[in-house]
Amino acid sequence: MTEDSKHGEVVPTNGEAKDVEGADVKKLKYPRSIPFIISNEFCERFNYYGMRTILVLYLTRKLDYDDDTATVLYHSFTTLVYFMCVIGAIISDSWLGKFKTILYLSIVYVCGSTLIAIGAIPTLDLDARAMTVVGLLLIAIGSGGIKPCVAAFGGEQFKMPEQAKYLALFFSMFYFAVNSGSFVSTMITPILREDVKCFDSDDCFSLAFGVPGILMITSIIIFLLGKPLYKITAPAGNMFMKVSKCIWTAIRTRSKEKNVNPRDHWLDYSEKRWGQQLVDETRILLNVLRLYIPLPVFWALFDQQGSRWTFQATRMDGDLGFWTIKPDQMQVINPLLILIFIPLYEVAFYPLLSLIGIRRPLQKLTLGGIFAGVAFVISTIVEIQLEGTYAVMPQGGESQLRIFNGMACEYNLRTDVPNHENFVLKSMEMFEEKYIAVNGNKSFTSTFTSNTPGCADFTDTFELEEYKQISYLVNNRDGQPNLLRYEDNTDKSSKGYPMFRVLGNTAQDRPFAFKDLDASPVFDRHSNTTYFHDIVESYPSRYEISVDGKTLMEYSMRLGGVYAFIISESGNDIKAEVIVVTEPNSINMLWLVPQYVVMTLGEVMYSITGLEFSFTQAPESMKSVLQGCWQLTVAVGNLIVVIVAEAKIFEAQKWEFVLFACLMFADMAIFAVLAYYYKPIPIKSYDEDDANTTLPVEDRKEDRGLENPTFTKGE
Repeated sequence: MTEDSKHGEVVPTNGEAKDVEGADVKKLKYPRSIPFIISNEFCERFNYYGMRTILVLYLTRKLDYDDDTATVLYHSFTTLVYFMCVIGAIISDSWLGKFKTILYLSIVYVCGSTLIAIGAIPTLDLDARAMTVVGLLLIAIGSGGIKPCVAAFGGEQFKMPEQAKYLALFFSMFYFAVNSGSFVSTMITPILREDVKCFDSDDCFSLAFGVPGILMITSIIIFLLGKPLYKITAPAGNMFMKVSKCIWTAIRTRSKEKNVNPRDHWLDYSEKRWGQQLVDETRILLNVLRLYIPLPVFWALFDQQGSRWTFQATRMDGDLGFWTIKPDQMQVINPLLILIFIPLYEVAFYPLLSLIGIRRPLQKLTLGGIFAGVAFVISTIVEIQLEGTYAVMPQGGESQLRIFNGMACEYNLRTDVPNHENFVLKSMEMFEEKYIAVNGNKSFTSTFTSNTPGCADFTDTFELEEYKQISYLVNNRDGQPNLLRYEDNTDKSSKGYPMFRVLGNTAQDRPFAFKDLDASPVFDRHSNTTYFHDIVESYPSRYEISVDGKTLMEYSMRLGGVYAFIISESGNDIKAEVIVVTEPNSINMLWLVPQYVVMTLGEVMYSITGLEFSFTQAPESMKSVLQGCWQLTVAVGNLIVVIVAEAKIFEAQKWEFVLFACLMFADMAIFAVLAYYYKPIPIKSYDEDDANTTLPVEDRKEDRGLENPTFTKGE
């Protein structure tokens, strides 16, 4: 589910509209302004999720942040978005009203999207990091600020209770627009990012950011076109501020009067200032909010679909034979499953759960959280399987040795390397030992005896260092066989791309080229005249490797692979051989599907049920306050991820997944206890005059804002 459905709005209860005598009220026409609001929401959500889908890959692949830093930036951005929801609600209700808030903050939103898209153009040579951070800040202000306003603005277009059914239809359409925008953008933006080539790059992040930005501009135009049809109401005062002041007054007054004026409840100390009705309804609000205490942990797990789970996908193989899945496209599973699961829950899942006694909202919410924990158990299992495909890195007291034979000679080696005193190194092949005991630095002698006529023998030394991967190339570029030493790196790319190094043993440097045969049109992706250059990242594709314009071989480099291309010259003959130093990704990306399925199953029960329960338990005047508090739980959840990622507690990703799974299970145990002891507080009936006289002066008469419906028990 996308944030607005999972972190979002609640569809009101359907009901027939009747007048006071019970007669059916004449139906009113469906508001003509609604299509503009729905279209606006689709475009805005396309922009938000399109940008966010590729964000972590842009941070790592283009801005060179490591995985942990990219995770911190991603979740810090999401945290700020949901903190801004409260600010947006205050701005809307207290000063600008919903229409102006949506319009003005959408312009801020567009400025942020534009900054990121322009910063991603490499030929402009701008400070892309700074522009991205500022752009994300502006998007957070814009997106978070308008988030609590759009659905509420749409609801204001209806006349209640006459149009109750129409209002329910609006929320269904609004919900569909949110998930449709997420689904379409999550599919399209990875294609724009990877399949389109621009500015002499293998990808086109600027276009992938730019297209969603254009959709955001379109959303503003659509929103403005509907202005003549909108019902625009003036700001009516913000209940979040009133509740905050009521609580602050109670705390301050209690500290002064608790000994001389004891009260039954600490909130009663604000009765004189704010009136008994607001005090009682605030007490009910806090009773519900007590259940919110464990909620952020769920969002800490859920929102890692766009960060840790995407990084997990970069270490997997997306090849399906007929189509290649891109790592960031895996996120499309969530909105797709949501569109499938919502009706299934109503017609099948909930009836089945009721058969085993799970009927009440808090039971469903607890089960949803447990599903999230199970999803992270599955992701842990997948990560354990992935670890078997990772490169082995030297630990403390260890070093690694690799010897690449660039000669047309086969050698018999005699060394004092433990367990490798005598072995054969064939032409154009590699010797490898990943575990050699080394503390600090250590030297090993070696004697190369040729098994090929015409090849000279020689003796040399291997110099190894603790924690390092040391490689040697056997070559005769100086006329005599010798060893060329370099510090190697066989770890998979954090960006998921294949990496390669060219090791040349020729009389002189010769121009070589890697021509991408799968590109359209075919072009030289890598060209150089210097052999033995540093390891480079490349695009996964099928390549034609040529030297001096002569084609030597064709080879397909795959995601996650680390390759060494040996180019050897013997007389007039030049040949090439590829050695796979680290195997490419071999576990298919479809193995991520189960964790997405389980997470989405949990999300439907957790988010929608939780919102509906909370809203039914709260007084009418407190529902907007609860909306802001719900958004804050999302922000706090993302803040948890930031703290864990920044702390860098674990070296292996699997243990971080285990931590979050255990945290989720413990969290749901706490929630179950809170739910067991939860007792709803009934709302009292108030005489209108009494209620008005107990309010502060500035809130009397027209601006009461404290409607008092009959309390409906949610369980």
